Amino acid sequence: MSSGQLSELPSDYRVTGQRGVVFYGQGVGFSIKLAPGVRIRASSRGIRTSIGPRAARVHLGAGRTGFSTGVGPVGFYTSLGGGRRGSSAGRATSAASYQRQVAAQQRQAMQTQRAEEARRLAQTFLRILELHRVDFPAASRPIAPDPAPPDRAAIYKHYERQAQAGIGFFERAKRAQAKQQAAQWTEAEVQRQWSSLREQQAGWQRYLDERWQQLCTNVPEVVLQTLEEAFEDNEAPSAAVDATGEEVSLVVLVPIVEHVVPERMPTTTQAGNLSLRKLPQRERADYYKQFVCGQVLVTLREAFAVAPGITTARVAVLRHDGPDSYGRPRVSCLLATRIARSALNGVRWDAADAAAIVNDTSSELLLNPRTRTGELLPLDLGTEPALTELINAVDLAELTAAAPQ
Repeated sequence: MSSGQLSELPSDYRVTGQRGVVFYGQGVGFSIKLAPGVRIRASSRGIRTSIGPRAARVHLGAGRTGFSTGVGPVGFYTSLGGGRRGSSAGRATSAASYQRQVAAQQRQAMQTQRAEEARRLAQTFLRILELHRVDFPAASRPIAPDPAPPDRAAIYKHYERQAQAGIGFFERAKRAQAKQQAAQWTEAEVQRQWSSLREQQAGWQRYLDERWQQLCTNVPEVVLQTLEEAFEDNEAPSAAVDATGEEVSLVVLVPIVEHVVPERMPTTTQAGNLSLRKLPQRERADYYKQFVCGQVLVTLREAFAVAPGITTARVAVLRHDGPDSYGRPRVSCLLATRIARSALNGVRWDAADAAAIVNDTSSELLLNPRTRTGELLPLDLGTEPALTELINAVDLAELTAAAPQ
């Protein structure tokens, strides 16, 4: 095809010739692909060379030197400065400026990511320190709700159809008498239903009063069932194992430290810059101890709130150490304590930390911290037969199944 023939083509016509030559429209120009990633375009504005893949391509020649990048249908182009006939030194300066811009954007992205990570870590540590401050309203005598009133309109409609059965449309006198009869029947039925509903409410109230009395006098089955229902939504799986007299025995299951306390904590450098420092082993152990004691206190506060007759509670904290070789749950006991309801009166929950409260309110306390790091080590149950019996009474399979993964 001759150049004369090209001028006769429509302006949006595109022809690909030999050696990768592409002609664009009438008098617009052409594009030649010299090698992979290298293309020369000629137009009325001059010759322009593009070097590099589409993801990172530099444009030189006619017009300003530029850089483009793109994946799929979306692309981005920026001018790197310089005139249409800029020198190689100017292009190098513009490229260096672009690299500095890219580096600055990367630093900004890293700072943003670090700030988000710091926010998340700060929330995790704050949550550990605030666990024991959750308050629970004290239980009170339950009241059976009032029944819904009978549907008077539906009842009347039923009796109206029944009373007017067989009466013609134009028999007005009979229809009026039928409606009057339906109204009387409706009133009688409403009273009957109200009486039945009130009797049901009274029966339900008698049942609730009986259960409340049993709960207040510490009937074991009622106390254990009430606590089981209260603990269903606890973060740390908890179970009421025994209720004897005014004392209840509880078990709380906690995960290992790696699942609770992050390895790093947000802080700032001397220059005021955000930093994520690695927690020393002792600090991490201290936070884990706060978590364990926090779970003890939140479980105790809930138990004392829903079971008003309980005056003391024994709590054993078990750590979920994963399955053994037979697939059975393996646990170790990290803490055991006995705390009276009265000991919690006057505690400054908003100021004191969980570990201090457990230490100050316990009449009995078993802990085994490692001397150097403060890490909580498993208790030796060989000298604690009562504690061993308590743990053996727990359905570990059910308790560990409720633990978060």
